Amino acid sequence: MNKLCPYGSHRVIAPQGALPQAAQRIDNRIPMQANELLIQVETLNVDSASFTQIRQACGDDRDRMAAMILDIVNTRGKLQNPVTGSGGMLLGRVKDKGADHPGQVKPGDAVATLVSLSLTPLRLERIKAIHMDSDQVDVEGEAILFETGIFAVLPPDIPQKVALAALDVAGAPAQTHRLVKPGNSVLVLGASGKSGVLCCVQAKLDAGPEGRVIGLCYDETEAEELRQLQACDVILMGDARKPLDIYHQVLAANRREKVDLSISVVNIPDSEMSAILPVKQSGTVYFFSMATHFAKAALGAEGVASDARMLIGNGYTPGHGQFTLDLLRSHPGLMKLFASRYDRKD
Repeated sequence: MNKLCPYGSHRVIAPQGALPQAAQRIDNRIPMQANELLIQVETLNVDSASFTQIRQACGDDRDRMAAMILDIVNTRGKLQNPVTGSGGMLLGRVKDKGADHPGQVKPGDAVATLVSLSLTPLRLERIKAIHMDSDQVDVEGEAILFETGIFAVLPPDIPQKVALAALDVAGAPAQTHRLVKPGNSVLVLGASGKSGVLCCVQAKLDAGPEGRVIGLCYDETEAEELRQLQACDVILMGDARKPLDIYHQVLAANRREKVDLSISVVNIPDSEMSAILPVKQSGTVYFFSMATHFAKAALGAEGVASDARMLIGNGYTPGHGQFTLDLLRSHPGLMKLFASRYDRKD
C-alpha cells in the first residue's frame, strides 16, 4: 500500500491519484491499517436511488439483487452503484481500532457510518436478507473506516435499524433547519419518503404558523402516513417527472405564488425542473438526491431564466447525526412512523 493517508488514498487501486469515492476500484483487504477502524458489518442501508435502480434492473428478484450487490462489491471493493454512483451507509460493531485512529470507540460498540459506502472499503461474505420496503440489506462482512470517516455510536434508546435509517439522511433535516426561515413557503418533493418526512417535520417547525409547507407525494399509502404527522399544510399527489403539472399544482396550493424554497429528496431521475420551476427568483433549491443530474438542473434553470440559488446536499452538516436523532425523539408520531417502516422483522 501507499503511505497512509487520512482520507484513505492509500487504498486506491485505480485510478492512481484519486480519492476513494472517485476511484473505480479500492483495496478492501484486511489487515486494518494503523489509522483505520475495522467494523463487523450487520446491515447496509443502501442509498434510495441506488436501491431503486437495483430493484428495477433485477425485476424485484431478491436473488438477482443479492448477486448484483455482491458483484459490485467484489469488482470495486466498495458498494458504489455504477449507474447512480451512490452507495449508502452501514450499521455494525467495532471489531478493532488502529493505534492511530482518533475515534472514541472500543471493540463491541455499535456504530453507524456517516460516510458513503461509495468510498468505504467493504468485503461481504454473504447476504442474509434484503428488505424491500426499507432499502436495507442484512449481511455478513467487514468494512474499513478511514481516519477522517465520521460515524455515530448508536444510542440505546432508539432501535438500531430506526437509527440507521434516520442517520442515513441526517444531513437533509439538519440543512433544512439552516435554510427555512419563519414565514417561508416550502415545497418538499418526495415528501413521504425517509428524508422527506424528516424535512417536512423540520420545515414546519422552522417556518412556523405564518409559513406554508407543501409536500409532493407519489405513493398514496405513504402520503396518508404523512398526513397523520400533520407536518404539511398541503399534500399534493403527482409525478415529479412532469414539471409543468407540478408547477401549476404548487401555485394553486400557494395562493398563486411561487415558493421561497424547494427541497428535492426524490429517488428517480428527470425531476430536476419540478424543483426549480415553482421557486421564486430570490429563492433556493436544495437537491438532496443522488438521482439528481446536475447538468440538467443547471441548464434547465438557465432555460427557464431562473436565478434561484441551487444547493447540492452532500449529506454532511456539522452535528447532523445528533440533530436528526433528537428530532425523532421529540416527535412521537415521527418515531412511530420510522419504527413501523424500518424496525420490521421481515
